[in-house]
Amino acid sequence: MAEKLPERKKYILSIDQGTTSSRAILFNKKGEICSVGQMEHKQIFPKAGWVEHDPMEIWRNIRKVVGEAMTAQEINHHEIAAVGITNQRETAVVWDKNTGEPIYNAIVWQDTRTQKICDELGGEAGAGKYQDITGLNLATYFSGPKVKWILDNVEGAREKAEAGDLLFGNTDTWVVWNLTGGTNGGVHVTDVTNASRTMLMNIRTLQWDEKIAAEMGIPMSMLPEIKSSSEIYGKGREKGLLNGVPIAGILGDQQAATFGQACFEKGMAKNTYGTGNFMLMNTGTEPVISDNGLLTTVAYKLGDADPVYALEGSVAVSGSLIQWLRDNLGMLKDAAESEKLATSVEDSGGAYVVPAFSGLFAPHWRSDARGVIVGLTRYVNRAHIVRAALESVAWQSREVLDAMNADAEAAGVGVQLGELRVDGGMTANEFLMQFQADILGVEVVRPKVIETTALGAAYAAGIAVGFWDGEQDVTDNWVEDKRWTPQMDSEEVERQYRNWKKAVSKTLDWVDDDVEQH
Repeated sequence: MAEKLPERKKYILSIDQGTTSSRAILFNKKGEICSVGQMEHKQIFPKAGWVEHDPMEIWRNIRKVVGEAMTAQEINHHEIAAVGITNQRETAVVWDKNTGEPIYNAIVWQDTRTQKICDELGGEAGAGKYQDITGLNLATYFSGPKVKWILDNVEGAREKAEAGDLLFGNTDTWVVWNLTGGTNGGVHVTDVTNASRTMLMNIRTLQWDEKIAAEMGIPMSMLPEIKSSSEIYGKGREKGLLNGVPIAGILGDQQAATFGQACFEKGMAKNTYGTGNFMLMNTGTEPVISDNGLLTTVAYKLGDADPVYALEGSVAVSGSLIQWLRDNLGMLKDAAESEKLATSVEDSGGAYVVPAFSGLFAPHWRSDARGVIVGLTRYVNRAHIVRAALESVAWQSREVLDAMNADAEAAGVGVQLGELRVDGGMTANEFLMQFQADILGVEVVRPKVIETTALGAAYAAGIAVGFWDGEQDVTDNWVEDKRWTPQMDSEEVERQYRNWKKAVSKTLDWVDDDVEQH
């Protein structure tokens, strides 16, 4: 147990380095939000299917948002007990440890440029080649192939890597290295949840797999040290705003949300509605390898305690679909308008939207898929398409839950979902939440604090320094805000689900060499 904290340590600071923005949130002892700083960063699309971020812009923004959150609460570093980090998980940064400069932009989790690398790595064994070791299918989603792409394509990168001059990390590692001093003694670490998303970690031993790293041509010297999700990794650098404050928690964003939602019992699940949609089910202290297109991931590991595992269904496009309707098609003025439009019609008019913009993730894993709008007639108008887009978020989650229940049953976890805890920005859309409950046939529950990703990272850090006592404090702080109960006739649900599956089938086999050239 950590020593008793001084009274003045009233806050935990959470840094949430997300896909579209970076945020700093100060939480008090009750897990309530006291202040927030937030800044968006640029989404860089050099080619179709390529998505990048500028790591230096992200680091600049993090310093600004930390300053904003502290200024808004009128505090300095003396009142912060610890810092927790959560992050977009598979987004890969490679930088020069001597200069602190990235050698290429961060390649974002949504990026599909590594498909050929994945195909070559899989060879005759196919996409499941590393699944039993890493819990993951070979897919463009994960960090390892992205690092290989950078080493293969950036001039001089491989020589530098082999000389020991390059470091790799997901954005958690990049942030911690900079926070703790960068080129002046920065700590090069990651936690088990982020390491489990690289396709380079053995899911059972929680160590880097040298054989897989060698097959991807990634020198071991580039890889951060793997730590638990809750321990002191280092302290804020001397001349920074967080001078001397322990950096004490790291959780990948979806694992952080699972922790913040207090999903500590086997069979408990949460769904986060963000840029993508991510459902995680706690499967206990043994990893369950999926037969149904899901990922096996580490949910969290507190200090020396055993790791807790989860099955995850990752959906690439949900909130970003509403942005697309707004920005690319001009169908919406703002995201909030989507609910009003969706409820202005009785149903989707027979239209279905399948947003396979960068292929389909779980449970299909088809990088050759592309988005479709199907079932169009002259009757269908803008409101029907917006409603169909919102419904697609729920349908994708239904596919994931079906796969989860099948895996859980086969593994003898044997827990059918009783309720689904939800978080993320889209949970403000009550039409979507009701539709989700209807088609899952389980109650959907939203907590008072929907910023559960940032909150989960704060809890991990706070537990490490004795600000909170452990999982029980998290459970005690969790408060229900609203609950939706299924209301739709089950035959109608199944009829619509059948049509949804038909719509999904129309997205497949779209990409071939001819399509890719244009």
